[in-house]
Amino acid sequence: MTAFLITFDVPTLAYIGPGAGIAVLGSFLAVLAGILSACFALVTWPIRTAWRWVRGRKARKNALVKRVVILGLDGLEPDLVDRLLEEGALPNLAALRDEGTYRRLGTTWPPLSPVAWSSFSTGANPGKHAIFDFLERDPQTYGPRISSVRIEPPRRHLTLGPFRIPLSRPRIDNLRRSKPFWNVLSDAGVFSAVLRVPITFPPDKFRGVQLSAMCVPDLRGTQGTFFYFTEEGDEGLTSDGELGGERVRVRRDGDSVRGMLPGPQNPRREDASPVSMPFAVGPDKNGNGGAILKIDKQKIRLAPNQFTDWVRVRFPLSPMTKAGAVCRFFLKSLEPPFELYCTPLHIDPARPVMPISHPRNYSVYLAKQFGPYATLGLAEDTWSLSEGLMTENSFLQQAYDIDDERRNMFFDAIKRVRRGLVTCVFDAPDRIQHMFWRHQDGNGDGETKDPHQDTVREMYVRMDALVGKTREMLGPKDALLVMSDHGFKTFRRGVDPNAWLLAHGYLRLKDGKSSSSKAYLEEVDWEHTTAYALGLAGIYINEKGREASGTVAPGEEKERLVAEICGKLTGLEDTGRQTEAIREAVPREKVYHGPYVAEAPDIIIGYRVGYRVSWDASVGKCGAEIFSDNQKAWSGDHCMHPDSVPGILFSNRPLSDETPNIIDLGPTALELLGVTRPGYMDGKSLV
Repeated sequence: MTAFLITFDVPTLAYIGPGAGIAVLGSFLAVLAGILSACFALVTWPIRTAWRWVRGRKARKNALVKRVVILGLDGLEPDLVDRLLEEGALPNLAALRDEGTYRRLGTTWPPLSPVAWSSFSTGANPGKHAIFDFLERDPQTYGPRISSVRIEPPRRHLTLGPFRIPLSRPRIDNLRRSKPFWNVLSDAGVFSAVLRVPITFPPDKFRGVQLSAMCVPDLRGTQGTFFYFTEEGDEGLTSDGELGGERVRVRRDGDSVRGMLPGPQNPRREDASPVSMPFAVGPDKNGNGGAILKIDKQKIRLAPNQFTDWVRVRFPLSPMTKAGAVCRFFLKSLEPPFELYCTPLHIDPARPVMPISHPRNYSVYLAKQFGPYATLGLAEDTWSLSEGLMTENSFLQQAYDIDDERRNMFFDAIKRVRRGLVTCVFDAPDRIQHMFWRHQDGNGDGETKDPHQDTVREMYVRMDALVGKTREMLGPKDALLVMSDHGFKTFRRGVDPNAWLLAHGYLRLKDGKSSSSKAYLEEVDWEHTTAYALGLAGIYINEKGREASGTVAPGEEKERLVAEICGKLTGLEDTGRQTEAIREAVPREKVYHGPYVAEAPDIIIGYRVGYRVSWDASVGKCGAEIFSDNQKAWSGDHCMHPDSVPGILFSNRPLSDETPNIIDLGPTALELLGVTRPGYMDGKSLV
């Protein structure tokens, strides 16, 4: 998860992934669509119920269980699970192991969350679902674009003065190909509840309910830009201008501070000018050391070094349209220098401006049941911790608050879906291990214990309690699968493929430069470049007829070049450490098959444990050195060789003794629920 953003037609750099953009349907139209949808559902309910009963008879007859519950614990590491099982710290997972099955679960090339979870959803290798990384490059511009979703604003408008009235709907396309197994269940009349499984935005349409996850943008169209309000420093993006959030200056007015909360660019105005919301922060008269935040006609109490609850903010776009967001504030200091943190602007689930659930009113239902909740695809804000703007304790509070929200939704689905599929993915293991892995060995002086030495262990114990609660809610005719999409290892050293390509003559920079600090391959001399790297997964060949300025002929010339680079990169030694940094580099055809292989990077790199693509190289820079130390709080990772970071699989029922892979879980759920596996799936049933 690294940094790219494209918002509307204006390239801007921000946090985590290419911005999907924001295509506002508008509050009035959203409400109207919800009312019409509800009326249609009510009128057609008897017919639909009868048809589904008829259609589902075959599945009910062949089903081995009444219900399948799949609990995804993103990033749970098998070696840690083994150790904690031996110590007796995971009694509920131990009970599952003894009752049914415990295996390591094979993952994908590369073992990245969007790739692995797309293979989970479709039961197919990436060559069939076309998700190979968080981002892909545009071969015509060499620039980055998000790999899983395209958002286009309405093409037709009516202009009234400074305002634009849309005459067509925005277009939002999920670029994951192939068919999720819950859609296969739907075709057979089986109901599913699918909660926060990555790469489900926009949501799939099937018989059931779904809440989208990874790649849901914030209200500004980015993949998560936080705000840091301060009286000091320059305005603009934090950190080095590419990662993190936005620093916003405030002004002091007596004993209060005033500022503006930046909102989205306004698609209802001809000039698309951004909107913002004024706010003021003053001392709490109760004398508790806190403050009062006044924003959007609300008064919010700010306790020092504590998150507020979710705050609803509605940005006016036109006289009849507002865009709703929810966010949380964290007061670091009211006294000079003033410091106030604000999360990214999550789309308000009670009044979503974009489709974040199926049906559309499912997100509204959850908000009515449990109040506002996180909707951003990558909801836990890792970069504010990496940049030192938030403490480790505050990050943990944020992560576990989001985890509690997810539990409420998951348990609600289990209570209400008595037959069919319930699946939910919990992100806390992944996010916490990314940020706290460096504490695994402790950093105390022998007398002072590292306060976060046990944080990762405590998270595993917490996940085990979630498994225990889930088991309590299930009956004898339910199948429970607990799984992770990949494991986790330390990330100590970064590898810069572009620096390696430059050193070996495959890449050239403009004006003969020996390095480039500009992102997105901006300073590459394409006429003299044969290969380049962008993203977390691999290397592209600058192919004639495919790239805008291609130099390598397709066919034999390209194949020789791919083989040459793979041979040199496999076993690449980190000369500064005298250790192997790359375990294997392979041509894409070796690990993928299917109709979308041509969209993958030409070379996929499997790094050794401890190594990963460097931060700069992931955004298309070219450093002066091939190897560099990872100095960030983000100290654990899984962007390595897939054999080094398998996931885990527990089941309350005996499964096949064969080595399972993440592509096998969809076919397994289908057989358990009495539905035939479709031929396009690569996975097999483990029953």
